[in-house]
Amino acid sequence: MARTRIVILQLRELIYTAIFAGLGIVLLVILAIMFWPGKDGNKNQVSLNRQPEEIYEAGIYTKEVNIGDAAMDLQLSLDENCVKSVELINLDESIETMYPLMAPTVEKISQQLAAGKTIDEIVLSEESQYTEQVIVDTVNELLKEHEK
Repeated sequence: MARTRIVILQLRELIYTAIFAGLGIVLLVILAIMFWPGKDGNKNQVSLNRQPEEIYEAGIYTKEVNIGDAAMDLQLSLDENCVKSVELINLDESIETMYPLMAPTVEKISQQLAAGKTIDEIVLSEESQYTEQVIVDTVNELLKEHEK
């Protein structure tokens, strides 16, 4: 003859089990979304046989920047696919005295662009954001003028 067995489950154990099961399912869904290839496959993977695209016309280009009554020239060196450097040329002592942040700002922007950042990825600092914005806008104009 079979005996009747009585199983007693505490409500607390059921709640803990449900919470951990729910968290496990959420974790699996997040992992599946992160690592599942999309419709277009893996876009970020670069083929080793492929040559980099030529984006710009290689050369050295200058543009005059007017700040107040002062004018100076901004020189941009471009390679076919990246920015090599940004420099100030014909910088008078009077401009350097009136705008002491101009030279370090151009150097900082040049380093970021030479490191491979795009013009939209440049980080502007709080101290000289207006000066940096003028330089970034001028560089952006030069880049648009010399895109292929």
